[in-house]
Amino acid sequence: MGIFTRFRDIVSANINSMLDQAEDPEKLIKLMIHEMEDTLIELKSSCAAVIAGRKKLERKLDEIGDKIDLWDKRAALAVTKGKDNLAREALIEKRRFTQAAEALENELTEYGNLIQQYHEDIAELENKLNSAKEKKRLLVQRHKRASGKKRAQEEIRRSTSSDTMARFDKLESRIEQMEAEAELVNTAKKPSLEEEFDDLATDDEIENELAKIKASQYSKEG
Repeated sequence: MGIFTRFRDIVSANINSMLDQAEDPEKLIKLMIHEMEDTLIELKSSCAAVIAGRKKLERKLDEIGDKIDLWDKRAALAVTKGKDNLAREALIEKRRFTQAAEALENELTEYGNLIQQYHEDIAELENKLNSAKEKKRLLVQRHKRASGKKRAQEEIRRSTSSDTMARFDKLESRIEQMEAEAELVNTAKKPSLEEEFDDLATDDEIENELAKIKASQYSKEG
């Protein structure tokens, strides 16, 4: 599990580094996925190399097996010909190749265990990668919502600050002043021609009424 362990160390180091730098979660999850994908490629490449090495050993083991059979037949042939010394030499060669075959079989067992471990590491990493990709969209959406909420709260704080309210009060006072000035303009404006004639008619009525009152009083006194 050497490569996979190293992958965990790399990701952990990057996470710590990015947290120290206060990087955003979207960038962090993208980095993690990138690291996982790179490590997965490396794991599969290493596993393929081990598989190729095992096949090479298997071919070599087959060749040694042929040698063992050959020296076994030669030993039997030497015995049938009464050549015990040659039979012994053939058996020595057979034993040498047999020992080499046993060593190769042990090595092949180690290769098999290593390949099995690679397969487990690859499966584990693929599961983690799929999980990370599934969570990426949700994490990005949550980050965007959190950022939007943060901006909204900051805007609310700015809009309710004393400086903002002071500006609103100043604007309101200015509007009130403009309204008062408008009222003064309406009060001081010159009467229209129609209004002047109406006033004259009103004045005549009042004068006539006043004259009637005076005439009535004069008649009583006489």
